[in-house]
Amino acid sequence: MADTQAVDMEAEPGAGPPGAGPTAGQGAGSAAGQGSGQDAGKQPKSVRVVLLALMITMMLAMLDNMIVGTAMPTIVGELGGLEHLSWVVTAYTLATAASTPLWGKLGDMYGRKGVFMSSIVLFLIGSALSGMAQDMGQLIAFRAVQGLGAGGLMVGVMAIIGDLIPPRERGKYQGMMAGVMALAMIGGPLVGGTITDHWGWRWAFYINLPLGVVALAAISVVLHLPKKRAQARIDYLGAALLTVGITSIVLVTTWGGTEYAWTSAVIMELIGIGVAALVGFVFWQTKAAEPVVPLHIFRSRNFTLMSVIGFVTGFVMFGATLFLPLYQQSVQGASATNSGLLLLPMLGAMLVTSMVAGRVTTNTGRYKVFPVFGSVVMVVGLYLLSLMDTGTSQFTSGVYMAVVGVGMGCLMQITMLVAQNSVEMKDMGVASSSATLFRTLGSSFGVAVMGALFNSRVQDVMAERAGALGAKVTEQSAQLDAASLAKLPEAAREAYQQAVSAGTHSAFVLGAVIAVLSLVAAVFVKEVPLKGAGPKGDAA
Repeated sequence: MADTQAVDMEAEPGAGPPGAGPTAGQGAGSAAGQGSGQDAGKQPKSVRVVLLALMITMMLAMLDNMIVGTAMPTIVGELGGLEHLSWVVTAYTLATAASTPLWGKLGDMYGRKGVFMSSIVLFLIGSALSGMAQDMGQLIAFRAVQGLGAGGLMVGVMAIIGDLIPPRERGKYQGMMAGVMALAMIGGPLVGGTITDHWGWRWAFYINLPLGVVALAAISVVLHLPKKRAQARIDYLGAALLTVGITSIVLVTTWGGTEYAWTSAVIMELIGIGVAALVGFVFWQTKAAEPVVPLHIFRSRNFTLMSVIGFVTGFVMFGATLFLPLYQQSVQGASATNSGLLLLPMLGAMLVTSMVAGRVTTNTGRYKVFPVFGSVVMVVGLYLLSLMDTGTSQFTSGVYMAVVGVGMGCLMQITMLVAQNSVEMKDMGVASSSATLFRTLGSSFGVAVMGALFNSRVQDVMAERAGALGAKVTEQSAQLDAASLAKLPEAAREAYQQAVSAGTHSAFVLGAVIAVLSLVAAVFVKEVPLKGAGPKGDAA
């Protein structure tokens, strides 16, 4: 029944899906909000079950690195291979970024449900193999398998929500998605530490299996989407060029300033390879019969602007989540054990704001005010964070973080909503994957560029304030752990706190400058009406 109800999926360019699009389970007609009366705007129970399964899957995608990061010291202690430690994370990140656009395109070509379930299965296989790894080489290889599956998790969640829920109604679920994100960031380190201490590090990977099986079962039974079979062949050349380009970019941002100097031959070669591959990719996409990323989606002004805003949001958010705990631990003396809780003011504000923005968008159908207001508040919040010094209290820094959280809450889900509303239904997958990819690349650049600036500033200030001792202390890394910090002489410790304050100041000033790009992009967004049920449906 659901399949026959959901066959017609075409939409006008820029309009998003007509009504609800495909549905889950029976009674789906009312889920669209197409009808009037008391059924309009309500979701049948089966849709809610699918949404719960999607949120579990989203949790898997976001939680993994944070849990594994906490377990890394134990993993190295058992498997050895300290010199390859960074590759445990890098292999996963590379595979995720490179496969993200491919999963989106495959979903558009062959049907969302089967492709999404395949990505979950691949992720679970990689998780199981990672938990069984006997040496660091095996763990790195299995993490790459896990990352390939992870590339399809977030894209699948966003694209299926785009299929199930009309844009006008989609805002209701922004709070749910923001809540999952906040829970993953806060709970990840705590869960990872607890699992590692009580069950062993292998369960940091095995924990994915029961959750993934539950999500798979619910999606298999309840989710009904039209089956597709594309006549065109997969664009293998385009996929290869894009993979090489993304891999080069991620490696440059991961290795630059850490493994290799920014001006080293390796980094320069990677930049050259990446630029050449991406230029070749763009050229080939104009020739390919079924391009991996159809360039016509960028003809939509809103889609292009949302890609820019998504990149900036990723840049700012992951830079902030990296340096705020470091500042609070090094300068304010906070405990590293509860590092996730240190971000609670920012993540809590983001969650509440996202819920409010979603509800207002659903009730009014208007959304431009949120990227504009959010960008302004994010710039202000980042500027406030740049004012922190060695005398800033935890309460004051918490207020500053909350301001940034309000700004990001206005941007996180609205960018995906508008991006999906800007393309035809047949391009929902590539729109979702492209928006996700830009945010991922933004996070890579944010961590790399803000990190390079931070490290440089810390080392300069340490050399100025502590002389040769200061330079020696930070010659290996500008980020000292609690044990190393405790061993420093009092004068060197105070110098390091001053240096960290200076480093965070520079990093957040840069973040504020970059965030201005988001404001400029938001000003030019054109408010295209969102289709779906309006306030009458909600009120019924």
